[in-house]
Amino acid sequence: MLLAAPDCFSSSAASSTLSSSLSHNRKFSFLFSKASVSINSPIRTRSIRLCTASLITNPDSFEVGKLIGSYGFMNVTSYSGFQSGMDMEFSSPGNMGQLKVQDVGEGGVKIRLYEGRIALGSLKGTPVMFKVYPGQRAGGVEADMMAANELNAHAVLQSSSKGICQNVVILVGGFETKTGEQWLAFRNDGKYSAADYAKIMSERISKSRSMGENSWNRFELGQTIKLRRYFVIKLLRGAISGLAYMHDHDRLHQSLGPSSIVLNTIVEKDAAYLVPRLRDLAFSVDIRMSCLEEGLGTLSEGLWRRAIAAGAFTPMEKRAFGIADDIYEAGLLFAYLAFVPFCEAGIIDSLSLQRLLENTFQLDLEAVREYCLADDKLEEAVKFLDLGDRAGWQLLQAMLDSDFRKRPIAEAVLNHRFLTGAVLE
Repeated sequence: MLLAAPDCFSSSAASSTLSSSLSHNRKFSFLFSKASVSINSPIRTRSIRLCTASLITNPDSFEVGKLIGSYGFMNVTSYSGFQSGMDMEFSSPGNMGQLKVQDVGEGGVKIRLYEGRIALGSLKGTPVMFKVYPGQRAGGVEADMMAANELNAHAVLQSSSKGICQNVVILVGGFETKTGEQWLAFRNDGKYSAADYAKIMSERISKSRSMGENSWNRFELGQTIKLRRYFVIKLLRGAISGLAYMHDHDRLHQSLGPSSIVLNTIVEKDAAYLVPRLRDLAFSVDIRMSCLEEGLGTLSEGLWRRAIAAGAFTPMEKRAFGIADDIYEAGLLFAYLAFVPFCEAGIIDSLSLQRLLENTFQLDLEAVREYCLADDKLEEAVKFLDLGDRAGWQLLQAMLDSDFRKRPIAEAVLNHRFLTGAVLE
């Protein structure tokens, strides 16, 4: 049974003030209308505080469907090596003990996801996904800050004169309940993430091998690997394109990982139609020079502490460090997608791979390659990165360079021969 939910945007005059009001609101107080959400009663709207014509305009424009999942945020509270400060992962307490050096704690903000749709207007029937931040009572001030920051980031990106990027999810509206929950509504362009894709592919490999090595003939196996390589490169190009767009608009992502990329398909033979989209901009950072000169935001404190530790003191140096930090996270994403979909389930995961790269081999990718060559279970991952005279390893080494000043920008990553597809020819 779908529930009618209110829309909070109806004033065309406020469309020009949304971004500036949010970016200058240091307390990140939420700017949606308030509503009451109940499974047994219709939803009523309270006073509207700020509206924008570019988003939903009718109080009854949303219908809320079933709960489809929840996740938390993993917070690295202490670290050595080159670990990023925060990364969004689906909650998995059993994985917490896998990091031997980094101290990983689960954050207090729990996010819920709901299906839904637009109920009225020209977009009637358009599927949406609701991302629900808890109120201050359950999630503390941090939850409100994250919700407001995510809304602000999308408002900025979607108001660009260059047009909307197809590789970033689209915010269509949202509302605040009487209990203080923040509901953000995004266009639903896919139910699978890059993490889901990698997991499903690795499970298929395990299943096929459990049936015997001869269950596939060499031709079928070769075709499957060829399709997988093309799909992964297309996925990476889409993710990096979204990141390049964000950087071009003075925004860092800061929680880039396999779970923060939504896919419209995971069918490898349909790779030509694949459109990866970045989501989860709760920790996005504004790196305009004016913002860097004004002071540091609460959600970005960890980033700037790492910047200072790395020798980035001026606003320009901190900006360069922030961009390089996103590239480092993209490098870890690259490594994940180069290994997990090409290996059996349980052979390697994101945390064990990161520990291997950072702690065991101190980001020496040549040493990592030699180690992987000795393990037959990692053979296809090595072959993938070996394409084009080890072009994959070269790009990965550049993105994970221990000196942030030497890492390539997103546009340079996109132009690398490994991601242009030249290595597949």
